Amino acid sequence: MKETYLADFNAWIDQTTQLLRDRHWHEIDVEHLIEEIEDLGKSERRGITSQLTRLLLHLLKWQYQPQRRSDSWLDSITDARTQIELAIEDSPSLRDYPAQQLEESYQRARRQAAKQTTLNISVFPEECPYSWGLVLDEDWLPED
Repeated sequence: MKETYLADFNAWIDQTTQLLRDRHWHEIDVEHLIEEIEDLGKSERRGITSQLTRLLLHLLKWQYQPQRRSDSWLDSITDARTQIELAIEDSPSLRDYPAQQLEESYQRARRQAAKQTTLNISVFPEECPYSWGLVLDEDWLPED
C-alpha cells in the first residue's frame, strides 16, 4: 500500500476506501491515512483563511476606491462570505477560526490592496478597522 501511495495517489485512495469498507484493518496504510486526514483539516482552515483574505481585500478596495466599485467586487464579497459560511456549516467546530484569523488575514489583504490599488500601504489602517460581525454581515459594506 505504501508504494501505491507514492506511485498513484488516486489508486491509493480507492484501495484504502475499499479496505475500510471491507474492514481489513491490518492491510490499511495507517501512517499515510493519518497524514491525509490531518491534511483535510488543514485544507479546511486554509480555505477559510483564503476566503477571509479575499473578503477583506475587496472590503478595503470598496472603501478606499469608491470610484472603481464594480459588480465583480460585490460578487467577490458576497461569494467569500458565502464560502466562509458554508465551511462553518460543514464544520461547526471551526466557528471561531475566522475571527481568530481576522488580523492575520487583514494584514495579507492590506498588502494586496496596496499593490492592486497602487495606493500607499499607509492609506490602509494598520489594524483591521472592521469587526468580525460586520465582516460577515451580508447587508454591510464599508463607507467611503
